[in-house]
Amino acid sequence: MAGRAYLAIDLGAESGRAILGVLDRGGLSLREVHRFANGPLPLPTGLHWNLTGLWREVMEGVRRATAWSREEGIDLVSLGVDAWGVDWGLVGRSGELLGLPHCYRDQRFAKAYEQTLNKLGAEAIYGATGIQLMPINTLYQLVAAREAEPKVLDRAQSLLFMPDLIHFFLTGKRVVESSIASTSQMIDPHSGRWATGLLERLGLPTHFLGDIAPSGTEIGKLLPQVAAEVGAAPGLRVIAPPAHDTGSAVAAAPATGDGHWCYISSGTWSLMGAELDRPCLSHKAREAQFTNERGIGGTIRFLKNIIGLWLLQECRKSFEDRGRSHDYAQLTEAAAGAEPFRTLLDVRHEPLMSPGEMPEKIATFARATGQPEPDSAGRFARCCLETLALAYRQTLDQLEDVLDRRFEVIHVVGGGARNALLNQMTADATGRRVVAGPAEATAIGNLLVQAMGSGDIKDRHGIRRVVATSFEPTTYLPQDAGAWDEAYARFLDIQQRHPPEKLRSH
Repeated sequence: MAGRAYLAIDLGAESGRAILGVLDRGGLSLREVHRFANGPLPLPTGLHWNLTGLWREVMEGVRRATAWSREEGIDLVSLGVDAWGVDWGLVGRSGELLGLPHCYRDQRFAKAYEQTLNKLGAEAIYGATGIQLMPINTLYQLVAAREAEPKVLDRAQSLLFMPDLIHFFLTGKRVVESSIASTSQMIDPHSGRWATGLLERLGLPTHFLGDIAPSGTEIGKLLPQVAAEVGAAPGLRVIAPPAHDTGSAVAAAPATGDGHWCYISSGTWSLMGAELDRPCLSHKAREAQFTNERGIGGTIRFLKNIIGLWLLQECRKSFEDRGRSHDYAQLTEAAAGAEPFRTLLDVRHEPLMSPGEMPEKIATFARATGQPEPDSAGRFARCCLETLALAYRQTLDQLEDVLDRRFEVIHVVGGGARNALLNQMTADATGRRVVAGPAEATAIGNLLVQAMGSGDIKDRHGIRRVVATSFEPTTYLPQDAGAWDEAYARFLDIQQRHPPEKLRSH
């Protein structure tokens, strides 16, 4: 077998996997070598990530990839890690990790968020960073950490985001990749450098903020002891992909043409937006809460965070806790047979963003807004999927208004691209052509940016040509526009009559 192999370690909030990609004659083939569960752990100090458990699984993934490539006689060129955004850990001068990283869903960040907004104001923070204001962002996590453990911040030498931490464990090199750093709300959107002035106004230290490297940068080579443990060549390179998983997914969108396309990176979170040449920090952008994150080749991922398949994932967990096990295919099939537009949600409703008891939270929202409560797995699932499709329509309306541009095609990439019902709902709700796939876009983008960093692909356009050649998407055309227009009007009416602040007061 010919070709050159790359290894993507893709860490998600619910699961992780190690995927090998073999690049041969302009095409990419994939092989999943390891998959594992992930999730935050509640400890007395809050909600934390099991970093040592993740490291064990990463090592197993590298071990299996190394063995397979050796058996097949394929050159394993490099590996790289991507993960969710905003979460981080501190490393001391000796290289010791100074505490387990907190999960972005930890409730302690909400107070720090309110304090920061009261001190600086939303307009000043957005103007300095161009990032959607959300309590989960690193900026507010740091404010909370300063209040809880100021001496730990003082002793830290490096702040590294989750994929940067794994890269550090692999190579001993402390490198912050640009796409993951840009999720933090601590980066100047124009220069791509740390917004130190903003941090200093909040009394936050900046001594642990290192240089920021673009996607495709070679971080280093495997440490000898790591290479020996997994059976890899000591010279195996570690190349930074877009270390934010959405950055990798967008890099693999099989888009062509003149830019009249937008994307949805669909997973636990849905991130919907457009690829721009420069940041957009207009008044409309701030009011609509769009974010400016760094992409490959100096591009900007202008997008909005939407709650995503988290709603369905949490419903499924609650059903399992009660002894009613459903896989996602079964839930989707049940949703397809359920009554349409019976119950709609507001994805801005804060209780829906926290873990646990999701069916009860949905039922509570339904009662508060005068809607029938879902009473079956299919009705809960349909409620989640229809709400998500309508949220996509609202975000598309806002995106086109902010950018004064019409998008004819929506590229859906990531795990949600497998959900045919949601994809058809998205086409129906938005009235646009939906092109779904590849489902493994995050791993694909990770792999091909490594190939770009190795000189095997020229640029992002070359990456997308490889994707278009290697993977066949599925197209969905809009249907039944009238019913969805009526549902959208009701969706907006619910938001107007029952804003989140009003529901909180009940």
